[in-house]
Amino acid sequence: MSEQSGEDSETFEALLRYLRDARGFDFTGYKRTSLMRRVRHRMDQAGHDTFEEYLDALQASADEFAALFNTILINVTSFFRDPQAWDYVRDEVVPTLLAERSPGDPVRVWSAGCATGQEAYTLAMILAEAMGVNDFRARVKIYATDVDEEALAEARTASYDAKAVESVPPALLERYFESANGRHVFSKELRRAVIFGRNDLVKDAPISRIDLLVCRNTLMYFNAETQRNVLGRLNFSLARRGVLFLGHAEMLLSHTDRFTPLNLKHRFFRKAASTAITGAHYHAAVMTERHDEAPGLASIRDLAFRASPVAQIVVTGDDTVAMVNQQAESTFGLSVRDIGRLLWDLDVSYRPVELRGYIEQAKVERRSTRLPDVCWQRPGADDVWFEIHVNPLVDGENGLLGISIVFFDVTATRALLDKVVRTNSQLETAYEELQSTNEELETTNEELQSTVEELETTNEELQSTNEELETMNEELQSINDELHTINDALRERSLELDETTTFLDSLITSVRLGMAVVDRQTRLMVWNRGCEELWGLRADEVIGKPLASLDVGLPVEEVKPLLGRVFVDAELLDEAVVDAVTRRGREARVKVQCSAFRAADGSINGALLLMEVLTPAAQDAGVRGT
Repeated sequence: MSEQSGEDSETFEALLRYLRDARGFDFTGYKRTSLMRRVRHRMDQAGHDTFEEYLDALQASADEFAALFNTILINVTSFFRDPQAWDYVRDEVVPTLLAERSPGDPVRVWSAGCATGQEAYTLAMILAEAMGVNDFRARVKIYATDVDEEALAEARTASYDAKAVESVPPALLERYFESANGRHVFSKELRRAVIFGRNDLVKDAPISRIDLLVCRNTLMYFNAETQRNVLGRLNFSLARRGVLFLGHAEMLLSHTDRFTPLNLKHRFFRKAASTAITGAHYHAAVMTERHDEAPGLASIRDLAFRASPVAQIVVTGDDTVAMVNQQAESTFGLSVRDIGRLLWDLDVSYRPVELRGYIEQAKVERRSTRLPDVCWQRPGADDVWFEIHVNPLVDGENGLLGISIVFFDVTATRALLDKVVRTNSQLETAYEELQSTNEELETTNEELQSTVEELETTNEELQSTNEELETMNEELQSINDELHTINDALRERSLELDETTTFLDSLITSVRLGMAVVDRQTRLMVWNRGCEELWGLRADEVIGKPLASLDVGLPVEEVKPLLGRVFVDAELLDEAVVDAVTRRGREARVKVQCSAFRAADGSINGALLLMEVLTPAAQDAGVRGT
């Protein structure tokens, strides 16, 4: 096929936008070469030559859209596809997963891109074999998702022909399938643990706290930018030490900050250690950040939060309730005893509105979500209307600290608006019925207009006040984040310096020869243990003193020429054998080697002296003694 022209490329992008905007399927993140090839394949089958002509056909026929969708999404799947990889799941991944958890802990698995369900049911059989059917039913949830509704409908039936189950081991086929009308139906006991649902990996919120995530041969269809986006969502989905199972063509060699290889041959990866502060670590971090504040600020801040007239709940990154103010307690029947519980254990997590999806979205996208006009219908009481704000709390490096959920009671505002609407209706009726009282009606209308203007003025003032408070809050948060960042940097620099000093001290101490370093003025900078043993002076007695001022048995005048020569020639290694007297008063022949002591930029900062007592044999033969 000839190279794609610019005009064809534009019409192809228009076709993709139509699929996204009119049909709700976003293929703009797919690799253009393979995507265009599949669209052209369907165009050839349908008898269309240009993308523009095919776009007209899609707009006119819903059936053609379904055919295109099935062509693009190649639902190639089977039970135990790539048997060696599934053997690794059975023999290594699942036993490790179960060993790392208590006997009663839930096990959460996600089959992303499950097609017609064979992959999800394969996972169910492996887990049931490892745990036993009863334990499997009590603990395991397998979430199986795809964007193809037709494939999901087929997966829910769990019914397969003889060819589809050829790859199932005979023992498992007999144990977990029932024969019906010439087809094989998966076990109802295990099927209840498999939850099918539509999920678009590119734009829908991911499922959280997943222990094993299977996403095979899906990433390879996306371009690099979309892959990064999807991998960020998959990384968020995984629990700590969660495992990601990819297809044989997917490597993740450029995403080592998110995943570490577990078995590259079979494409298993483990979630990399996270830097996000969650749970108890969140509270510890907050206490650390506020430790050095002026007395009373923390209590003032806590009292202000508690006394706020707007109901507010703060949860940590792992969905644990961290803070609840008094308005939230009175509105939703909470108490201080609920702090430390999971939000999902409280009624407020789903009443007046299900919050899970919005909280997960805030975690992934790091941006606030506003839910207007949420009605809470309470039995035996008037309806209450809320505007709910779900705000991610992030640190200076965009790490997630928690989520703030604020419930603004807008019941009075809605009642006022309803009242204005009713008043306008009454005025319109009166205007029609009482034409003769037009002047009086105009006066009334002016009064109403004045009232509206006053309300608008009041609303603007309130809005201005709210913006000022929000600005102050952001400034305080920014200052707090900066102090925390500076403190971390200083602590890291101190640790690095301590490690470097310890390493250098160990290195110098480990040199068995006498080693001394002098600066350009021949003042001693280093005096190791070998020198102490040889000449009898400790390092703290000589550091900073000129070499010539030492009262030891080393003939310094014979050493000085060595220093002078290496100060001139940085590449020179000079040496001399001198007669000396050791700290024990014994005469000895000492070999002194001298070389330049250079800085990182190559400049000469001093000289390095190595001193060794020669044995009689070494003195005669000119070799070093042992």
